[in-house]
Amino acid sequence: MEHSDRFICALKNNDLNSVRRIPKADLHNHFVLGGSRDYIHRKTGYDIRPMETVLHSMEDMHKWSHENIGSRFHSRDMRKLLIEAAFVQAKNDGVSILEIGEDVWGLGEFFSNDIDELITAFSDANKAIAPDMELRLQIGLSRHCGIDYLMKCLEHFWGRKEFHSIDLYGDELAQPIENFVPIYKKAKENGLRLKAHIGEWGTAEDVKAGIQLLSLDEVQHGIAAAESDEVMDYLIKNKITLNITPTSNFLLGRVSDMKKHPIGKLFRAGVDVTINSDDILMFGSDVSKEYLTLYHHGVLTAEELDQIRINGLRRR
Repeated sequence: MEHSDRFICALKNNDLNSVRRIPKADLHNHFVLGGSRDYIHRKTGYDIRPMETVLHSMEDMHKWSHENIGSRFHSRDMRKLLIEAAFVQAKNDGVSILEIGEDVWGLGEFFSNDIDELITAFSDANKAIAPDMELRLQIGLSRHCGIDYLMKCLEHFWGRKEFHSIDLYGDELAQPIENFVPIYKKAKENGLRLKAHIGEWGTAEDVKAGIQLLSLDEVQHGIAAAESDEVMDYLIKNKITLNITPTSNFLLGRVSDMKKHPIGKLFRAGVDVTINSDDILMFGSDVSKEYLTLYHHGVLTAEELDQIRINGLRRR
């Protein structure tokens, strides 16, 4: 496969710069925290430092965000700057497919409910910074928002073919996942790829239930599935992809030892997995670093990691 020999050699030689020159996908990236630290510093003077110790809850994560991000980027121009920063970061990391998008509440908060302006903000940054990169626009939903509110926000998004997928994120215990069934039925009717954050904090059974209730195509994280052979078999049979972010899992305390990260078990069982960045500003690790981290901790071989890289580029 093209690039495979160079990628495998770069991993074995701990050559981060060479790893970054090899095409890869980032299918789990929250652009607000997924951009280039240097670009943001150069444009704003803000020096956003990544976390250095393992956190123990979502509350700890929100505390970091409040202290380091706060309301600094709470304007239309600053939101656009963060979009630009995401493309700068992805280009520097050799990402050739980038899946990112705005939370539905952000349309009204930052773009006056002008869906064309929001779409243009992403497409213009894509063309100006990384014209060869494939952008897959995503609709983001917070579990903390009421269903009626989300449905009202989504009225601006339905029917817009520019969007590739929809994703549900936030505290898995914020409200029952079945509450979101009407939204996901509508999203499926609109031809969107269906994704949701499940199994980062929950159980293997939560992963299976969420897939069944929402008719998911992909799961963001989903690492709890490794706790159940039955759930892993279900993922394989139904061709469900898990978009995994290893450093995030470790620094949020979901994995006690990187050497034991469940992505190895999941991949070797036959589950379709991809490797992604999540929140680069927070966790300090881009996609290339994720591959190197997994290799040097002995979680996966260089050849296995290359196969995951190739599979990520083949995702619809």
